[in-house]
Amino acid sequence: MTPPVSADLSRLLFDGRYEQTHQDLHELLLDPVFDPREGLTMAEAGRLAYERSRAVHAGLERPREILADPWRLFALAEWPSLVDVSTFSLLMVHYNLAFGTVVEHGARDDLKDLFDELDRLDSFSPYMATELGYGNNVAALRTEAVYDAGTGTFVLNTPDALAQKYMSYSGFQDIPKLAVVMARLKADGRDHGVFPFLVRISDRDGLRPGVHAAPCPEKPVQGLDNGLTWFDHVRVPRRNLLHGDMGGFDENGVFRPAAGNQRKRFLRAMSRILPGRLCVSSAATGAGRAAVYIALRYAARRLTNAPGRNDLPVIEYRSHQLALFTALAKTYAMTLLLNHAKREFTGAPRDAVPAGLGDLVSITKALATWEMTEVVATCRERCGAQGIFSVNRIADYGSLLQGLVTAEGDNQVLLATTAGQIIARGGDGAEDGAEPDTAPDPRGRSLRDPAFLVAALRHRERELLRAARAAMADDSGDRTYFEAWNGTINSGLEMARARGVRIALECFTAAVDAARDETARAALGLLAALYGLTEVRRAADWLLARGVLTAEQVERLPVEADALCAEIRPYADTLTDGFNLSPELLRAPIAADDYVAAFQRRTGAFGPAAARPAEGG
Repeated sequence: MTPPVSADLSRLLFDGRYEQTHQDLHELLLDPVFDPREGLTMAEAGRLAYERSRAVHAGLERPREILADPWRLFALAEWPSLVDVSTFSLLMVHYNLAFGTVVEHGARDDLKDLFDELDRLDSFSPYMATELGYGNNVAALRTEAVYDAGTGTFVLNTPDALAQKYMSYSGFQDIPKLAVVMARLKADGRDHGVFPFLVRISDRDGLRPGVHAAPCPEKPVQGLDNGLTWFDHVRVPRRNLLHGDMGGFDENGVFRPAAGNQRKRFLRAMSRILPGRLCVSSAATGAGRAAVYIALRYAARRLTNAPGRNDLPVIEYRSHQLALFTALAKTYAMTLLLNHAKREFTGAPRDAVPAGLGDLVSITKALATWEMTEVVATCRERCGAQGIFSVNRIADYGSLLQGLVTAEGDNQVLLATTAGQIIARGGDGAEDGAEPDTAPDPRGRSLRDPAFLVAALRHRERELLRAARAAMADDSGDRTYFEAWNGTINSGLEMARARGVRIALECFTAAVDAARDETARAALGLLAALYGLTEVRRAADWLLARGVLTAEQVERLPVEADALCAEIRPYADTLTDGFNLSPELLRAPIAADDYVAAFQRRTGAFGPAAARPAEGG
């Protein structure tokens, strides 16, 4: 039976949904198909990811059912990457981006055969939006689909090298692929903007006529078949246009776009990007939790020398604690922030996404993937040489995070865009940056007080926002809009990050209050204080200059962090138990109870007979 404290932490981390939404995914990954395999070429590793993706598909409900429950989709994003980062990528592209687009914009009787084909995973569905010359400005992409009224088909064509589809999965040319291709719809001499089309790019005999592909260079760890893809006057049936409510053909065969401008229709066509950002964040936080779990288990068992003794677990060093417990605190904070964003997303209307929700999801994606990148790097380093081996997982998570930082919108561009939108919306009070915000009085305040830490971070966020708005509104001089924004962008980025950090700490303190078990509440309270203290320490110069911290408090920040680590140490195992992970799932030798025996079994080099582990040990 799960101890009450671990069950309570699991309830908070998985938003009370572990048993009904996550547990079968955990159990599915115990299948031997997910056992580590070494010595594979990159192509073999990529084909294994396709095999594993089919195993996941076979073990779960149909994709259409998963898409109907966003919580289930987010869970699917969270687990497979723990044992194969490439499997996560394939599943998310197929389920969310590609098939999700078909469900939202092409669930029609005349497409039922193709719909069912993708639902059965008879064909994988790459998502082809990004072009070699057009990344974040996808609305400007150049691939075109020109309607031929005489044949009732679209002619899909790549006009030049910059318009080649980039990074989508087209390298394994004998795997059946039915892609969602974003292309510029042209009909009756008019450009109607970017729409999604279903295009069969390959079958078991190879690429279809008119479809060309070349593999991208190899990436570390992930052996997927990313490629450059281009089209040479490929005929696409009219029915394969996924127009949804964005337009359609009238009884005379004339294309009629829906009301509104091209940008509005384009954003509607790209509707799977928003849940995709939550999927990416789910994978990032899942990898962060797994990395911390592995690193802390290893640190508790890895013996080292210390003054006066030679058998001290490395976790007893305060330097090791500060690194790993800070990583643990960030992982909890980002998981709780993500849960908040998921709740807001699932509770919002699908047809009109509120601006505040878009801000929250984008900030969560950027902050979670950046923070987990740092967490995974810290865990890898603290595991020493063992952290380098793929079999111990953490290095592979680092490769995953490098991709997630870019996926569904490059973080820096995404956060800058979000900051610009927040600044441009204006406001009429201190809450939204229109007026100076009163700084909290630091005198007599404890550096562990969550209310004080939240107030300090909120003040910084609001003042950064107010200053950014004032800078943009300053009409003195002869500045272009770009010059004004270019001079504000870095402070805007810092403001958007500050907002995410403040919301994360608020979610963390709410979780402390929501804990039912006294031990869980105590452990969470210490960890929340460490997270808040870490972020206040990051901005200590700004806070000191504005009187939010005293000089004495700034000097005490590192002392207080060390003291918190000492108090967190007895709860370390308890806090990671809430992750619902196990050595059996992760199959990382250094996460085992006896990491030496596990590592020797993995290498097959048992050494001296006296050191040979017992059978079954």
